[in-house]
Amino acid sequence: MNIMLFHSTYGLRPAVRDTADRLRAAGHEVWTPDLFEGRTFETVEEGMAFKDELGKDELLKRAILAAAPYSERGLVYAGFSLGAATAQTLALGDDKARGLLLLHGTSDIAETASVDELPVQLHVAEPDAFEPDDWLTAWYLQMGKAGADVEVYRYAGAGHLYTDPGLPDYDEEAAEATWRVALGFLDTL
Repeated sequence: MNIMLFHSTYGLRPAVRDTADRLRAAGHEVWTPDLFEGRTFETVEEGMAFKDELGKDELLKRAILAAAPYSERGLVYAGFSLGAATAQTLALGDDKARGLLLLHGTSDIAETASVDELPVQLHVAEPDAFEPDDWLTAWYLQMGKAGADVEVYRYAGAGHLYTDPGLPDYDEEAAEATWRVALGFLDTL
């Protein structure tokens, strides 16, 4: 499978590269574009401030330019938190998308969004301050309305970015469970 993996608001951290290596070891081709052009951040607040300074349109432009050379191959879009939101936006706009793997995040869905049974898998902490229950319920219903085939996995007690061993949110048990399920999902695409 061809996977476009987007980083979180922390930037292209070692955990993203390690995830790409894990996916490659499972036989996938993976790209990890650096949408922040080498900048990484120690806190969510710093990363969000940079993202806001960069602007949503510029961030999306960079993501589209990174994915464009490979989209004809039929990409699986994936990402962490902010990167998941970016991946979702691209996948819903790419009629050749093969799947969508969301780790720790979702995004708004345009009323006109339409996909043909796009396989979508979401992994998120429970609770998650960035992905509250009411939001996730509405998101799930909207994705279904758009035509996606959605699976949601919740991890009780895990922190928001629980798959990143370099962050305080890290939860090894939840992370390993996520990778087992996610790798199985990718094998079905």
